[in-house]
Amino acid sequence: MAKPQQISLAITGASGIAYATRLLTLLNNNGYMVHLMISDAARVVFSSEVNINIPKSPEKISSLLSKELELDSDLIEVWSKDNWFSPLASGSSAPKQMVICPCSTGSLSAIATGASNNLIERAADVVLKEKGTLIVVPRETPYSTIHLENMLKLTTAGATILPASPGFYHQPERIEQLIDFIVGRILDHLGIDIALEPRWGYSTNTPH
Repeated sequence: MAKPQQISLAITGASGIAYATRLLTLLNNNGYMVHLMISDAARVVFSSEVNINIPKSPEKISSLLSKELELDSDLIEVWSKDNWFSPLASGSSAPKQMVICPCSTGSLSAIATGASNNLIERAADVVLKEKGTLIVVPRETPYSTIHLENMLKLTTAGATILPASPGFYHQPERIEQLIDFIVGRILDHLGIDIALEPRWGYSTNTPH
């Protein structure tokens, strides 16, 4: 039996947890193995935005999210931020694709400077040095010069900066459609074909 494709997903302390949970759910439901990392600040945002209290134990996190989001627990591997023995910390074993969603400006800064002070930062550094796919989803407004310079550094290093800025041309009627707009773009850049929202030029409302 073939091993499932593996993707790393880091959730950091910016607003927009709904983007992360939707992405995690879609990847899980479509048979992808997700290596999940959640920062301490993200645990606070989980509680305030989606009323999920994330425990510190990786095993308890996996069990909780599997129950709350109705996921296949066999396709989720949760890693502690201090677990330097994780395969994500080494270029010889880390998945070649990683998404940081949402990405706080603090995490953005640390990754742009190669700080590698925790597993999230190290995993991102590994993907960049191995010429893999790193997708960074910042959710901040407005952006300062420092934020923009860090985004430029990461783009130059090979990352994709994909701000959580949903479009409205598909005439969304529910907040879930705005979430799916961004998640769909993330999936596009991962090379995963899961249709979520009508694409520009293909809507039945498009004038001829």
